[in-house]
Amino acid sequence: MIQHDMKCQPGEPLVSVVIIFLDEERFLGEAIESVLAQSYAHWELLLCDDGSTDGSSAIAKRYASRSPDRVRYLAPPGHVNIGESAIRNLGIAESRGELVAFLDGDDVWLPEKLERQVALMRQNPAAAMLYGRTLYWFSWTGNPEDEARDCLTPEGFELDSLVEPPLPLIRYLQDESIYPCMCSVIVRREVFDEIGLFEADYTHGSQDMVFHAKLFLQAPVYVSSECWDRYRQHPDSFWGRMRQQGLYLDEDTPHPTAHKFLEWLEAYLTAQGVSDPDVWHALEKALWPYRHPNLFAFQRRVVAGWSRLRGIARRAPGFSASA
Repeated sequence: MIQHDMKCQPGEPLVSVVIIFLDEERFLGEAIESVLAQSYAHWELLLCDDGSTDGSSAIAKRYASRSPDRVRYLAPPGHVNIGESAIRNLGIAESRGELVAFLDGDDVWLPEKLERQVALMRQNPAAAMLYGRTLYWFSWTGNPEDEARDCLTPEGFELDSLVEPPLPLIRYLQDESIYPCMCSVIVRREVFDEIGLFEADYTHGSQDMVFHAKLFLQAPVYVSSECWDRYRQHPDSFWGRMRQQGLYLDEDTPHPTAHKFLEWLEAYLTAQGVSDPDVWHALEKALWPYRHPNLFAFQRRVVAGWSRLRGIARRAPGFSASA
């Protein structure tokens, strides 16, 4: 239930929470409740329906009707599906807060998420965006075998520090696994006026990466060691569906989603006149497997064969690791 008795302290910034969802009847209530349970009181919640056909629309409207002063239901005209970027833009356009935080309809926040992030944004006024480590959440199923699969997103930078542009983009191009999850991100509202919104015309997957690439090129980002959110892992999630369609495989295998993003980034850097050699070197290296697929496949076979030979050697009598 919404805690109507929570009092905001003078000067606390309003946080606009944008939850996007598409047919999330199974999990949407839990996501919303995790916002209502926040220890930080000064927020508004925008429930952005991307053309749901199940019961999730009714769930969102029910929460909005209970507290219309704090929770709003939004949908495109005609209740059609317009895509992740466009539906996030709808929420941003309707937001009234100084800060904007994001949550997908199948993920959840821990209760101190907004309180800690607002405090850190105050302590780091130069930060355009802030995020922490996210729990890849398998154990939500309650199955004992899934508990051991829970893990935090890997470290990509010196934690609890402000990272200057364009280093976040360069590091991401070097290692996709360090990318921030949307459920952890909070952004200053003015940033959208300065660099633009999410790219509504980009519909190839990795839409959040497209927006963040623009931000990473221009503005400092604070990276925290704290974890405030749980990214639910299940077959019906966006990435689960991508894997089922063969559009996202693993970090060692070129896949169409990443290729489209890299091609978009190349065009964007060119259009913006970006000349930083480190950025271009990282992009060219990331694009190499797609532009030279046969050489990439040969390289992977060589590396795999060498690893097998090393494994055999280690088991041989008299093996020395320094050999």
